[in-house]
Amino acid sequence: MVSPNFQFKTIPDSLPPSDPNTTQDAIALCGSVRRNFLTPFRNLLAQLNEDNNNATTPTVTCIVSDGVMPFTITAADELRIPAAVFWTFSACAFMGFYQFRALLDKGLAPLKDESYLTNGYLDTIIDWIPGMKDIRLKDLPTCFQTTDPNDEVFNLAVESAESASQASAFGLHTFFFDNVTWSLLDTICGKKNQSVSNGLIPKNLVYVNFGSVTVMSQQHLIEFAWGLANSNHYFLWIIRPDLVIGDWVILPPEFEADTKERGLIAGWCPQEEVLNHPSVGVFLTHCGWNSTIESLTAGVPMMCWPFFVDQVTNCRYTCTEWEVGIEIDNNVKRDEVKKLIREFMEGEKGKKMKNKAMEWKNLAEKTTGPDGSSTLNLDKLVNVLLSRN
Repeated sequence: MVSPNFQFKTIPDSLPPSDPNTTQDAIALCGSVRRNFLTPFRNLLAQLNEDNNNATTPTVTCIVSDGVMPFTITAADELRIPAAVFWTFSACAFMGFYQFRALLDKGLAPLKDESYLTNGYLDTIIDWIPGMKDIRLKDLPTCFQTTDPNDEVFNLAVESAESASQASAFGLHTFFFDNVTWSLLDTICGKKNQSVSNGLIPKNLVYVNFGSVTVMSQQHLIEFAWGLANSNHYFLWIIRPDLVIGDWVILPPEFEADTKERGLIAGWCPQEEVLNHPSVGVFLTHCGWNSTIESLTAGVPMMCWPFFVDQVTNCRYTCTEWEVGIEIDNNVKRDEVKKLIREFMEGEKGKKMKNKAMEWKNLAEKTTGPDGSSTLNLDKLVNVLLSRN
């Protein structure tokens, strides 16, 4: 346990000041991390261990770090501290990235070495991925374990409502997501509608969230908006202030007037809870791995609009291998969005994908149970780290 007198320390990213309501350039941020963080991190570890000598904090006995921070492994080796790398994308995407070695051998990539591939922890459920269960990552250099991101031990990034934007600049029917919203979702989606004889909430809500990094053009935003409106289904749309490339998010007043009885727009929401709300029938997503796995574990099929990096691989598996999604054309059009929403909500293909999504949900519950592969692999990783102390 951390001492109540402990002061958390931060490491500057060495990048120019940025708007707190916008996402920093991912490539620039990763490059800065790799170039500048080793020395400050060494100093942080030294300070923590010095504090331990003064009986104010425990000694550092293990390091768990994101896979894009290889400097932590260098520091751990220097101090002879066990370390584990937490890869936050899927095993299928990781295996794709791992093939960069072949590109390097052919002189097609500037990678230097694979020293950052040490003890690893993949944010995935291995049994989900066709072919991966048999491979078992046997070709990786050392010990890799896999799990589900809902394991609280490794759920290191916590979003808070206090830091979320209220999106008040949009001038629309926006709101701050709080407990009142749940009853609002129940109401607009039919729970209190007397025509619902069994008292159950119909799965007629489209949940839309493009994550924390994806950006789009103003025209794409408009196409998504009118696709949602023209579908005549309820929707909850999470819109960040920086969602539109280099511009404000502006939606037509006609859109607000047309959807005021069916649509809710917010700057943030507790996504895992929303996906598990009984009204959600489909998730319009950028296919980030956290979003993908949270949708699968909630039994919700996906409309996929991948942006970059592993999202394209996640989209392929979602749509082709797991059969719980349909990809939207990169140059999105409102008629396509409208058609797909209606297919998910009303069509036979949509019913099949919902059933398949429930199969994945059940498998997720099994693999993360007390005797499931994810739980056992987490135990194995902990034991490996303990054996090196």
